[in-house]
Amino acid sequence: MSQMLALVDCRHFYVSCERVFNASLQTRPCLVLSNNDGCIVALSDDARALGLKRGMPLFQCRELVERHGIQLFSSNYSLYQAVSDRVMRVLLPFARQMEPYSIDEAFLDVSHVAPDALLDYGRAIRATVLRQTGIPTSVSIAPTKTLCKIAHEIAKHSPEYRDVISLARLSEYELDRLLAKVAIEDVWGIGPRYTQRLRLQGIQTARDLKYADLSWVRRHLSVVGARTVLELHGQACIPLELQARPKKGIMHAKTFGKPAESLAQLEEAVATYTARAAEKLRRQDSLATCVHVFVRTNPFQHDLPQYANSISRRLLYPTAFTADVIAAALEALRLIYRPGYRYSKAGVFFSQIVPQSALQFDLFGDYTLSEHVRKIRLMCVIDLLNAWFGRDTVFFGSQGIAREWQMRRTMLSPRAVTSWEEIMVVYAD
Repeated sequence: MSQMLALVDCRHFYVSCERVFNASLQTRPCLVLSNNDGCIVALSDDARALGLKRGMPLFQCRELVERHGIQLFSSNYSLYQAVSDRVMRVLLPFARQMEPYSIDEAFLDVSHVAPDALLDYGRAIRATVLRQTGIPTSVSIAPTKTLCKIAHEIAKHSPEYRDVISLARLSEYELDRLLAKVAIEDVWGIGPRYTQRLRLQGIQTARDLKYADLSWVRRHLSVVGARTVLELHGQACIPLELQARPKKGIMHAKTFGKPAESLAQLEEAVATYTARAAEKLRRQDSLATCVHVFVRTNPFQHDLPQYANSISRRLLYPTAFTADVIAAALEALRLIYRPGYRYSKAGVFFSQIVPQSALQFDLFGDYTLSEHVRKIRLMCVIDLLNAWFGRDTVFFGSQGIAREWQMRRTMLSPRAVTSWEEIMVVYAD
């Protein structure tokens, strides 16, 4: 049985999440903003029709927002993740196997469905997700991941498909006609550098790339480009990833809501970011060997003195124990801190990550198995309490209480599915 995949993509996902819990927004243009409410990260189709674009700074379009009464939202990440989890649970019964590709996308193995029935199957997937979660989706069906992405691009710009497209029954000639409509820069895996190189060779569309000389592609675009060519021919080279790969590096960094000037404020921020990164480390059952810390001022404020620096510290032994990595990160921070600057951002990066099972204990007993188990048990209890009762139910004192540097989110919607205090209440007359 030949492979057949379905790419399910949630349409303007962040906006759709906000609309699910506020029906009055269905016919009103909406924007979701980035950290500190700075730039547009998601927008509805009617907002896009007004000339707004993703990545546009809010201050540049403030007048347009006020003129058209556009609804603004700060990014509500806990809400979006909760809704994403619901969507993935709804999709699971439709697939033999499933790869959650991102917060708003998933690849489904639908090889068990007859080719003639795939279009109706895609419509059923879309209708079920909309009915059970309120999230609109598009469904693109093809033999390979790359062709699924191509189909998604085609359906996105062709309303006649009504957000469901299948390439399963197309002849080679019909498929090539569609590929000729897709610009080379819109092919999955072809970045700006590859695009420039391909255009110099006269390769302008996905169809041109499909029939490019494979040896030339392998020589100039490496194995990634060769894989893409084979996938355009319908030969599956990129398998489903049923389990997320452990990250080789983990970073947590954010721009402050208001500049931090004192060492104490920076210590709070770095300790908090380190704790967040350590949580991610434990979730993938890994340990970090090296901690990198960086700070910087705002490079766009040319009238203020500028400073940026970073430093690395190797831990005595690989660990995911929050107290140990916070201590190392704060020690590193104190070495690069300089008074007299208005710091706008700080961050922490873990590298040289190893699996929990790879830990080797000290030959001379400085770090023993019993000590390692004690730390694991402590962090398991803290993680469980925070997962059950909400983030920062239990936290380390070095993370601070007031946290005046926290990112600004002045237009945050209620966290209706993750916070008891903000749960939606419906009153009946």
